[in-house]
Amino acid sequence: MRGPQGILRLGTSFWASRVLLSAVELGVFTELAGGALEGATLAARLGLHARGARDFLDALVALGLLRKKDGRYRNAPACDAFLDRRKPAYLGGLLEMCGVRLFAHWAHLTEALRSGQPQNEAKNGGEAFEQLYADPQALRTFLSAMTGASMSASRALAARFPWRRYRQFADIGCAQGSTAVQLVKAHPHLQGLGFDLPVVQPLFEEYVSGFGLNGRLQFVGGDFFAAPLPSAEVLLMVQILHDWDLDKKQLLLSKAHAALPPGGTLIVVDAMIDDERRRNAFALLMSLNMLIETSGGFDYSAADCSSWLKRAGFRQVRRRALAGPYSMVVGTR
Repeated sequence: MRGPQGILRLGTSFWASRVLLSAVELGVFTELAGGALEGATLAARLGLHARGARDFLDALVALGLLRKKDGRYRNAPACDAFLDRRKPAYLGGLLEMCGVRLFAHWAHLTEALRSGQPQNEAKNGGEAFEQLYADPQALRTFLSAMTGASMSASRALAARFPWRRYRQFADIGCAQGSTAVQLVKAHPHLQGLGFDLPVVQPLFEEYVSGFGLNGRLQFVGGDFFAAPLPSAEVLLMVQILHDWDLDKKQLLLSKAHAALPPGGTLIVVDAMIDDERRRNAFALLMSLNMLIETSGGFDYSAADCSSWLKRAGFRQVRRRALAGPYSMVVGTR
């Protein structure tokens, strides 16, 4: 970081973040997906007050999120592709959750660092995941966020693992089913199932149906701590392990080993911290997010994960980078 301007830019970066999160919440990119609009028309459709509307829209231009010509605004190409709620590639679910939940919780990071305690809904008693899953709208937002968070890694997983050798898989903690959808779209011979709490089933089936894949993807309900894991040639844990403390991480890996047939494969995907703990800032920040969101969760390195798989009995453990900050560790039973 060079000089005071770099320090100030980082210290005020939440300004830009909040502008993007509000734009997603307001539906700016969905509104503009139909074509360019004059500023006053767009502001009216979004319900913006005249005082802040012009600065807000022009800030989106300056941040590279919108384009502007002759007073008319349109989406930048990436925003048009990934932030229009009506498109199947929509990634904004994670940003929606950041806006309505995480932005406020992160204001208490200092307290989390001093206390080691969550700073989300659990702060007032109870367990955050239980509260999220009990509220239908909060659950929908959370699962959509998981889809957005895992999309790039899921597409890379579809491309970089030798799926031609396998016929079926089970996605443990499948959420809406975005990883499963990416896999069967890319590999027509594959069949899969999603395993998650029973309350997730309608949202899984709704998402899968939107891609016309109901016949190739099935849902199985269960609690992965209380019930045996489903058996398949390949088990997936995509952004699952980082939610839990080390004992529960090891328990899930041991249960996966027990569920797999001889020669079966487990794939663990997370934003994994680099071994030197100095380059993958996203993974380190995600681990701090686990501090804020969970009672014991944390992110980890591929070396850590490899050692845990070996402890659970896996052999031929290997690691591979996926997309951006995400990596996978693969173990054979």
